[in-house]
Amino acid sequence: LHMGKTMKEDLTVVAKYIKQLYPPEFNVFSIYAELYHNYFASQAKKNAESHLEDKDIYLLLSWVHNFYPKEMRKDHALAMELDKVKLGSLLPSSLSKELEKKYLDSEEVIVKTSLSRCLDKEIQRWKEDKEPEKLNGHFQSELLGIFVIQSIYSGQKRAEDVSKAMGEELSRRLLKELPAFLRSYRDAFEDFKEKSKKHRYYKPILIANINNCWNFREYTEKYMAEKDDSKADILSALTDIENSGFDVLLQQLFAQLKPMYKKFTENKWDSSSEIMNEIIKTTSNHISDFQTLKDPFYHAIVEKIHARLVKEYIVRLLKRKVSLKTPAQQQTLAQHISKNAADLEAFCTSNGSQATWLNSALPKLAEIIRLQDLGAIKIEVATLATSYPDIRKRHLEAFLHIKANLSRSELKSILGYLADSAASTQPRAPLFSNINVS
Repeated sequence: LHMGKTMKEDLTVVAKYIKQLYPPEFNVFSIYAELYHNYFASQAKKNAESHLEDKDIYLLLSWVHNFYPKEMRKDHALAMELDKVKLGSLLPSSLSKELEKKYLDSEEVIVKTSLSRCLDKEIQRWKEDKEPEKLNGHFQSELLGIFVIQSIYSGQKRAEDVSKAMGEELSRRLLKELPAFLRSYRDAFEDFKEKSKKHRYYKPILIANINNCWNFREYTEKYMAEKDDSKADILSALTDIENSGFDVLLQQLFAQLKPMYKKFTENKWDSSSEIMNEIIKTTSNHISDFQTLKDPFYHAIVEKIHARLVKEYIVRLLKRKVSLKTPAQQQTLAQHISKNAADLEAFCTSNGSQATWLNSALPKLAEIIRLQDLGAIKIEVATLATSYPDIRKRHLEAFLHIKANLSRSELKSILGYLADSAASTQPRAPLFSNINVS
């Protein structure tokens, strides 16, 4: 610091006052600058070749890349003269690169160790069975949700403050560490999930861990290129943690709904409105528990619920338990299904589901039941297949069991029409492909 300050002050005096006392061909400024530079560079090299602590390496690299080339040029008159001389770097390129590697290796180990300790502390917190802290009404872990990202970001920022190239290299290295860390996190989370079901704060801890994934997602999307192999690994590990948490959170609800849905076929859709009200009430009680999820995850879990409610309803329609011979009976059933579908859609939408693609499934099935004209039925089947390309003949055949007044040839004609009109495109999300037909 003393050398740098002295050099800057002395060369400023040379540039402003001494240079003009000599003829131009003497190149007075150049001579002074080179002498000062050579001495400074020799001292820097001597330091670089001695045993240095990490903080000393960082400081020396800061001088090489930042303080020396930039601070000297803050004075306009001095900057103009230095540009003519082109003094070069304080350290030879090979020595500078050696120091950079040492620093990057050390910083990588420090961050890696920090992440490992952080995960160990988090696991210990889970075992203590304490309610996670809340931020803006959402459960989360400050350690995993914030500290891990801060450790990586601050490491990158420190390196970037020395040089852009060092920042990019450390960023590349640390982002390669993230998939391994997240895999360890996922394994620890699975272990907790299986062994700690009786904990008082089991569900809040699950929710906090799902919420933690959001910070990692945001960071990955912001700082990683699409073609980076690590990006897919990171997002895959995060998806595993999220879905694993969702599955446990929804287990109890789905188990409670199963016998309720059976009542539709047991009662042949009599009292279907009351059954649907019971389903909605039960689901509503569970959804209120999910308000502590961050918004993207709340919407995701509500959409999973929405998909399950529609799917379970379709399962009952495909059970071959109801067979109606008259158009009037079919008309009544179609009205029941349409009413249930409208109630289901209103409930899911009011609770934040954005899965609008599910909304037409039940109304389209109701319309097929209502229609009696063969041509009209075929058109409705075609529109159903366009909206839900994963519907197969076995699904439609089981469903058409409801329309007992169809002749064998009419049934064959409709099923053949599905094969002809079925879209080859994959659905945006599976619906019928998740339904097994017995």
